[in-house]
Amino acid sequence: MIEVLPRFQSNRHVRSAHANVVATLDPDKDVRAARAALELADTIANRMRLADALVAQGKHGEALPLYREATTLGPVDLRSAEKLARAQFETDDAAAALATLDAAPATSAQSDRDRIGLLRARILDRVGRSDEARALYADLVTRLPGEEGRCRYAALLLEQGAEREARTVLEEVEARMKLLNRHQRAAEAEMYRWAMARLAELRAKR
Repeated sequence: MIEVLPRFQSNRHVRSAHANVVATLDPDKDVRAARAALELADTIANRMRLADALVAQGKHGEALPLYREATTLGPVDLRSAEKLARAQFETDDAAAALATLDAAPATSAQSDRDRIGLLRARILDRVGRSDEARALYADLVTRLPGEEGRCRYAALLLEQGAEREARTVLEEVEARMKLLNRHQRAAEAEMYRWAMARLAELRAKR
């Protein structure tokens, strides 16, 4: 049994570490609990809960029908539309994902618009509308936290042969990365390795 001392329960980092350990030891725990809840009460919320648990395991194909059913059975809010669109995108139906986002309710929150904008940019790129995706990335990276947006923007610029612009974006990633500690960088280690490898290739061409 894993225990966390009561005085540390309110610490966000301790809670996160504890959850990660539990997920490692019993990765199906959340899925089992969500399936049990759905069997007990077939509600929209329980369908979404199971779909979310499946997505956390990378099982987007299993989650997709649950999201679709949940959004069909009840009113569609922005968050549920986003989850459905993301599952559609991850199961290689980018056209359906774009249609879902186009029909999603509007939001006044900039953070919501930017988060969904990042997904939209990825979808636009996938459906061949790369110039629109490029313009959207260029706007998003001025506000988005983290470096995913910049790395995806740089990847698209490289695909389009815009190496000078890509280098500028990747140098921003490098500069911002240097401000992070080792633990913060570790959370996105693969992304940073990709970014630094591409930047080294671009510098070697100089």
